[in-house]
Amino acid sequence: MLNVIKKIISGFAAGLMVSIGGAVFLSCENRYVGAVLFCVALLCICMKGFALFTGKIGFIPEKHGKEDWSLLLLCLAGNFLGTLACGLALRYTFPAMSEAAFDLCSGKLAGQNEVQTLVRGIFCGVLMYMAVSIFRDKKSTLGILFGIPVFILCGFEHSIADMFYFAVSGIVSGEACGFIFIVVAGNAVGGMLIPLLSMAGEKKAKTKGN
Repeated sequence: MLNVIKKIISGFAAGLMVSIGGAVFLSCENRYVGAVLFCVALLCICMKGFALFTGKIGFIPEKHGKEDWSLLLLCLAGNFLGTLACGLALRYTFPAMSEAAFDLCSGKLAGQNEVQTLVRGIFCGVLMYMAVSIFRDKKSTLGILFGIPVFILCGFEHSIADMFYFAVSGIVSGEACGFIFIVVAGNAVGGMLIPLLSMAGEKKAKTKGN
């Protein structure tokens, strides 16, 4: 039970940091500046070891027991609670931010179909995995400093950031929930894509070697 609570709290903290990244993006008139400043979210999450769904899903192929999947879902629940709480608080505190989020989210719902949203989520998942894996394996923040602005400026979809944007926008609907669900799925596929390809390549190489 204690492990469950710790994972949710860690996920909540990650949701808080993503919300701060989203808040600064919404507050910047220059989207390039906002995209770069959003990096503060993943930098803090990685350095403090908080549980972010999009940062952990890519490592599931390496270890994917029942407990690992359960902890990942708890992480996602914590991310949602963190972004929801922050979104509601900032919606009340910064009306201008809420209006910017409303315009952003309305555009997402009106301007993308389900397949487009899924593909955008997949590409974001790939970049998130690369950013976190580079930090873990190479002890470098370069993946974060380049990967985050790239996914934002390309218009790729990040599920946890979108949770925050919809929370602060005040848009609550079945369509919005469906949108988030598709982005979560896309991020999951994208996050696991590179590891699965690498594992398949290694398996094929070992087969040839034998």
